[in-house]
Amino acid sequence: MELSRYSVIEDKNPREIVLLRGRGCAWKRCRFCDYHLDASQDEEANLILNREALSHVTGRYGRLEVINSGSFAELHPSTLAEVDRVCQERGIRDLHVESHWLFRKTIPALREHFAKLGVTLHVKIGVETFDADYRERILDKGIDETDPAAIAAPFDECCLLFGLSGQSVEGMKRDVETGLAHFHRVCINVMVPNTTPILPDLEVRAAFVREVYPLYKDNPRVDILLENTDFGVGEKL
Repeated sequence: MELSRYSVIEDKNPREIVLLRGRGCAWKRCRFCDYHLDASQDEEANLILNREALSHVTGRYGRLEVINSGSFAELHPSTLAEVDRVCQERGIRDLHVESHWLFRKTIPALREHFAKLGVTLHVKIGVETFDADYRERILDKGIDETDPAAIAAPFDECCLLFGLSGQSVEGMKRDVETGLAHFHRVCINVMVPNTTPILPDLEVRAAFVREVYPLYKDNPRVDILLENTDFGVGEKL
């Protein structure tokens, strides 16, 4: 599968974004996710691919988002060194990355590392929902904490996942408001079909678009992806 690995987000929180490749996700158990399939054990091939993606970064907004099929801390040191170099050469002042709950203890050292380069690190966690029972029993996210404040403490931003059977309009609104109360930014992903057995619920998706989307579509702290390629990276259509 050929993937788009560089794009520019020009509306909310303008930034460049790159999709890098590593050895995969350590968790790999989220029942809705096949993102971890974008992986290779060939570190040299990964470095070549990641170097090419990063070569497009211009620094036009001084802000870069780096995503990969796993956590930022799982990327090979050679790729991390390339991210360092690009941040310095392109004048990146703010770097947005992702991390699973499992890697939360790596975040303070990462913040310190980038601070020495003059870069502020913003770390996003995929919470998907603050309904802990649904999150762990249905989605198997691997977050052994139920308190939203405790989950948010190591992080800056969160992802939510909507459009699933069993979700309600009130529950989705509650998730967004909880996210906004505890995180600087919220990214809403709406479920689309993939290779996993978890399918989008078209009625829930329609309810989201009708009753929740209008409430937050203009909120500068909320990104909403109705399709998983809305940031311009991922599968080429």
